[in-house]
Amino acid sequence: MIERIYLKDYLSFDELELKFGSGLSVFTGVSGAGKSVLMGAILSVFGYKDSDARLIEADVECRLGLDEFGIEEDSINCFKLLKDKSTRYFINNQSISKKNLNLIANRHLKYLSAKDIEEFENSRLIGILDILASKKSKNYSENLAKFKEKFNEFITLKKELDKINEEEKKIDELKEFAKFEIEKIEQINPKIGEFDELNSIKKRLSKKDKIQEAWSKAEMIFAYEKAVIDALNISDIDSGFFSDALNELKIAKSSVDFDEFEGLDIEELLDRIESLNGLIKRYGSIEECLEILQKRKAELAHYENIEFQKSDLSMKFTRLLSELENISNTITKERSKSVKELETMVNGYLKDLYMDRVDINLNSKNMDINGADLVDINLNSSNLKTLSSGEINRLRLAFIASEAKISGLGGGVLILDEIDANLSGKEAMSIANVLIELSNLYQIFAISHQPQLSSKAHHHFLVQKDAKGSSVKELNIDERVMELSRMISGESITQEATEFAKKLLI
Repeated sequence: MIERIYLKDYLSFDELELKFGSGLSVFTGVSGAGKSVLMGAILSVFGYKDSDARLIEADVECRLGLDEFGIEEDSINCFKLLKDKSTRYFINNQSISKKNLNLIANRHLKYLSAKDIEEFENSRLIGILDILASKKSKNYSENLAKFKEKFNEFITLKKELDKINEEEKKIDELKEFAKFEIEKIEQINPKIGEFDELNSIKKRLSKKDKIQEAWSKAEMIFAYEKAVIDALNISDIDSGFFSDALNELKIAKSSVDFDEFEGLDIEELLDRIESLNGLIKRYGSIEECLEILQKRKAELAHYENIEFQKSDLSMKFTRLLSELENISNTITKERSKSVKELETMVNGYLKDLYMDRVDINLNSKNMDINGADLVDINLNSSNLKTLSSGEINRLRLAFIASEAKISGLGGGVLILDEIDANLSGKEAMSIANVLIELSNLYQIFAISHQPQLSSKAHHHFLVQKDAKGSSVKELNIDERVMELSRMISGESITQEATEFAKKLLI
């Protein structure tokens, strides 16, 4: 339930805060007062429409499953729209994308606009039939759950089989590719760490000549060893430090040993490094190269064993398809028994709404997660696309009411934009009666130009506009009489209009 709405700097509204109760809330007022602007604000904060408002807030009391979107849920969740250079959305002061906002809002809010016909989507209609069928058959819910489990298994199996069929078309090419990569890697036979080790050797070899030349020059110092010691001794200077230094130098010279490279084939070393480098460029690293080797071996084994796998999967596929068809046929029979009950209930509401009856039939279609049934709706042989917006909305209302009555479930908010526009008084009253029934399960917001619907509201809000802008207030009983009288007779309120208004409110 929406408990509060606050908006600031939005078209004709400077600032507005409204609090709402449960049941049916109706908004009335002269044309241009700002009713649609107000309803647009409510829709905007939930991402259903764009808005130029600087700020819109809505407090919602409902469990919305915000955790899966990384938002902490409160007992009252605050939805917020802020607009500066761009529009940003928040829930409980945490930023959220418009796409995810819509996903959340759709769980709680239903907007009846002429372009939306989701109540007639096959999955939704099938869901209503499933509720009816489960009430009549003890095993129906079990069969339905079993079908869905089997269907998911069937889809997984079908994907595997489709993949094998695609692989079969290019099996020779795939096998050759796998063999080529296996042969290329195995021919080089790389070892982990080998590339770094060989590069280290290459680096040392590249400095060998320079090192040997440098030591050849440095060795001349040893020829002057005796002369230096004699000079130190004759000068009464301890020559020990010089002897120690030369000993360290001799040890250092002896450590520079290239004997390990004797017999080493330099060309072979460079070729090996180049081969390993080629693998690294292709696969990223020697470790990844060896992983690819194992992967290609597994793929090759799979390709060579594919005929056996296909035969095994084909048998499972055929067996599973047969099981699904049997369960689906059982489900279809039970649904067929419920179609007329749904048709009767919908037509009961349509009769009250002064509309022609509908024919609801169950036809077959390609199997999906909901079975192999297609619910077909015909209104006096008319296609849904040819109906007027008023007819579509009344038809939607009949299905929403039927679904709520069958399931006993509702909850959330219904927003109706002038659902009684261009209707006669008795048609408007019929809509009011259906909405009153639905208001036991939904919080309903409706714009109305008809006194019949307005008189049935649990909460009646008047939208007015003057030189300062638009404002909204909830009417008391006397104010409702005046507003209903205006709706009946126009700006010049007659005594007859006032008396009729009072009767409507009884």
